[in-house]
Amino acid sequence: MTSTVYRLTAKDFAMIEAMLMRRRAFADPIVPMLERKLAESRVIAARVVEPDLATLNSRVTFRVGGGSSQTRTLVQAEASAPVGSSLPVATWRGLCLLGMRAGQSALAERPDGPAEEVFLEDVAYQPEAARRAAQDRAAERSRHGLKLVHSAPAGDWPLGGRGKIRQTEGDDPGPSAA
Repeated sequence: MTSTVYRLTAKDFAMIEAMLMRRRAFADPIVPMLERKLAESRVIAARVVEPDLATLNSRVTFRVGGGSSQTRTLVQAEASAPVGSSLPVATWRGLCLLGMRAGQSALAERPDGPAEEVFLEDVAYQPEAARRAAQDRAAERSRHGLKLVHSAPAGDWPLGGRGKIRQTEGDDPGPSAA
């Protein structure tokens, strides 16, 4: 058993709990990994998630064992992304990466073979951090909106014009006698 502490959003934690309930009923071999993930995880608020934390829908670069780097998006279901670009969290690699920070490694105990070390190199995109950055940019734009710095007196009209409406006779045709 690894001593790695994972940090999950409440949404990610709930998703793993739901997976555990469904898979327990079918005696799925991934059940012990799901139980360990929940036991070794701390729930954190989405508003304080660091940009280097792997959450659901994060784009991550990782290595398994001494292999080459792979870049994938952590997804809940395989069908939600193009082939080869996603990594479902229902797999042992996806489940291991969920909740890790860039630079962290963990031992993933595969249900069908020997344990392998998974190293999270980078989190290229993290949805909670991206959402927070967009909100900050919107707040910054609203602070730098237009501001009235000078108001001209009501008697000053541009180009020397007068401030009253003029009407000439006969420009409004009356009812026609047809």
